[in-house]
Amino acid sequence: MAKGHRPQTARRHAGYAELIRRYHLDVIPHWHTSFVSATGTHHARTTGALTEEVYPVRYWPGDATCDHLEFALKYDGVNLAILASLFERMPAQEIEDYVRSKPIGKYARRTWFLYEFLRSKRLALDDLKRGNYIDLLDPEEYYTVTPTQPIRRQRINFNMLGESRFCPIVRRTQSLKRFEAADLPKRCKDVVSGYPAELIRRAMSYLYTKETKSSFEIEHIEPTSDRTARFVTLLQLAEKDDFCEKRRWIDLQNRIVDARFRDADYRSTQNYVGQAVDWQQEKVHFVSPKPKDLPDLMEGLENTHRQMENGGVSPVIHAAAVAYGFVFLHPFEDGNGRIHRFLIHNVLARRGFTPSGLIFPVSAAMLHRLDEYDASLEAFSRPLMPLVQYTLDDEGRMTVQNDTLRWYQYIDLTFQAEALFGFIEQTIETELAEELAFLAHYDQTKKAIQAIVDMPDRQIDLFIRLCVQNHGRLSATKRTSHFAKLSDNEVAGMERAVQAAYGTDTARGECGM
Repeated sequence: MAKGHRPQTARRHAGYAELIRRYHLDVIPHWHTSFVSATGTHHARTTGALTEEVYPVRYWPGDATCDHLEFALKYDGVNLAILASLFERMPAQEIEDYVRSKPIGKYARRTWFLYEFLRSKRLALDDLKRGNYIDLLDPEEYYTVTPTQPIRRQRINFNMLGESRFCPIVRRTQSLKRFEAADLPKRCKDVVSGYPAELIRRAMSYLYTKETKSSFEIEHIEPTSDRTARFVTLLQLAEKDDFCEKRRWIDLQNRIVDARFRDADYRSTQNYVGQAVDWQQEKVHFVSPKPKDLPDLMEGLENTHRQMENGGVSPVIHAAAVAYGFVFLHPFEDGNGRIHRFLIHNVLARRGFTPSGLIFPVSAAMLHRLDEYDASLEAFSRPLMPLVQYTLDDEGRMTVQNDTLRWYQYIDLTFQAEALFGFIEQTIETELAEELAFLAHYDQTKKAIQAIVDMPDRQIDLFIRLCVQNHGRLSATKRTSHFAKLSDNEVAGMERAVQAAYGTDTARGECGM
């Protein structure tokens, strides 16, 4: 047993915090840190995504490692990456003695299963012959799959989202419970139901292009008309085809990147996300898994996708796990971000979250809330970076020197799921609702303008667009360059028609006509 004795103080680490201290584990910080205090009452403080909780002295679990391991599973929750790090250093004998002391205890059985699951090693324990089956994860606290897979050895119902090669965790936070209670698919149907089918069709034509351009713009890329058309075609297939397999991922990458940078397989070199800050000086923001780790990770992601698709998991949780899992694994040299955002559409459409024939321009919401989108990526990359030991040569080639696999295998994607729900909500209530309202107002405005001047449709489109961009009025410059043939009275009447439909407060930079 590792020795971690110290004098009793007013506040002592417990659970994961004590295990990390005791075994000097270098890990991504857990979202929940526990202390036991000799004085005071039970209280908790949350800052951002992290919670610190202090328990009264009666909660002290004991001094043994397995006492704190049981406390961690009971009060801190399940953190597969920390457990994998702990089990690597902790003698197997301690786990065996602990399980024998509580052979049908639920935390002992969970510990036993998780040790063998994470270490791929069998403990010197006989299969259980008695006791009811228990869920590995509490469905009230975590998103889980159903039906569960019974594991006879520990009499455990395996219900995690993934498998040993890739197994994300998503906690049922209050934020996620509120999003689910909001019933976003119904809200989307309510928004759409107020408009005729022809107007919906016109809006979708524009929104496919908007989603494409937004996805590229997030990465500061200006797509050519050909690449835009190819991406739009892919989005239109998202409702029909399952793209969550190696062959389809490679095909996606080949379709959306410059032909010179197409990959025939997963990358064989170490890649990273960074920026040049000085001559031959690179600031690295994110390091992806080692190339040798990719095949197993990507197969694990494929299997996790199928498990969630067949396991009744919320479509948004499913989409978050697949899409963010993909971008964090970063399997290609180029195109990972665009594929990540495409996969959101693919999962939501196939799971029936998105009404048939519709697209949510989620990338537009991400682009409008870029700080929040970046935060959803940095929630993993920022705490990961101190754990990655690497070198860069003079040509920017990276070599990762330590074992990093477990950080990508066992990601807590709760924060990313919350972020995706927020982007989808904005997409429904802003991007989709505003586009439909804009087109409905456009039709009314066009009729009003035609009653004043019988102009070609393209000229009417241009007039409305220019006025909307300029708070309901046509600028003097645009009047001279495009509408010099119109009288002042005609222009004033047409401006009033635009203002009646759209008001004068909000300028719209791009119009879906």
